[in-house]
Amino acid sequence: MQIDEIVKGVLSGSRRHLAKAITLIESRREEDFRKSLKLLDAIVPYSGNSIRIGITGTPGVGKSTFIESFGLYLIDKGYKVAVLAIDPSSQKTGGSILGDKTRMEELSRHEMAFIRPSASGKTLGGVARKTRESMIACEAAGYNAILVETVGVGQSEVAVADMVDVFTLLLLPNSGDELQGIKRGVMELSDIILVNKAEDDNLDKAKLAKSQIENALMMLSQRDDGWNVPVILTSGLKKFGFDDYFASLVEFFDLMRKNDFFQKKRQSQYLSWMWSMVDDYIKEKIHSDKHMKEIIDNCQEKIVLKEASPFSVAEILIDNLKNIFE
Repeated sequence: MQIDEIVKGVLSGSRRHLAKAITLIESRREEDFRKSLKLLDAIVPYSGNSIRIGITGTPGVGKSTFIESFGLYLIDKGYKVAVLAIDPSSQKTGGSILGDKTRMEELSRHEMAFIRPSASGKTLGGVARKTRESMIACEAAGYNAILVETVGVGQSEVAVADMVDVFTLLLLPNSGDELQGIKRGVMELSDIILVNKAEDDNLDKAKLAKSQIENALMMLSQRDDGWNVPVILTSGLKKFGFDDYFASLVEFFDLMRKNDFFQKKRQSQYLSWMWSMVDDYIKEKIHSDKHMKEIIDNCQEKIVLKEASPFSVAEILIDNLKNIFE
């Protein structure tokens, strides 16, 4: 399929062409990389018109169930919803189950939704290598609510917060998650905190967890943007708490636009994406160059044998980089 055809299909809202575009973007082939740059240049003027929501939490917190229910809730409100779901990859084989479309069966069948599961690979904290570019493609295809679900294995909070407009942390009642949430780094990144699975016998426990988290938030310094992080009880299974969550999202975006933080954050993200692309490209070039591979193998052997320090070896690799780009 030619680039012009893919671009035309994406801009027309074709899910088939959008899937083709993301496959091209995610490809590690040099030829596809060049094509993906042309594709992105063509569609980026049509992007940026969505709300980008990052959703994270430890495995078992009910992210997939919550996202499916909330995605259907957004569709009922007139949104066109894209879900970029990141599945953990095996560090041994590199394989991934990619089962989110199965877990979100009802949402995946809806004509106003698009679900794209991607493997996390070896990227930081379980964010897929090309998630940012995939968001651009989804926005160009007319999806105005982008939900990014991460693996939630510790460091994903940092990675996802750097690519979305609002960062949502899901916690479980009575599982130690309320204490996990008190960790300063996680709390400072969170724009909205949801105590999920607040249903049936868990409701009283969820209310207690909510109180504990609110007390913890009071110990943090005032945010520069003036936002007070809300803690909301939700249930993806019972579709409970969505009105409160949506109201908080609206209030958050209104405040961010009013104080210019929204535009500043988007601009900062685009610059960050540029440098991330540069870093990825340099690494790909280093590892795909035959001459550099020999140098890398030799340098790694020196480190293992303690014939040289990692610092001096890094200098050798840097000195040889100019040969790749000549």
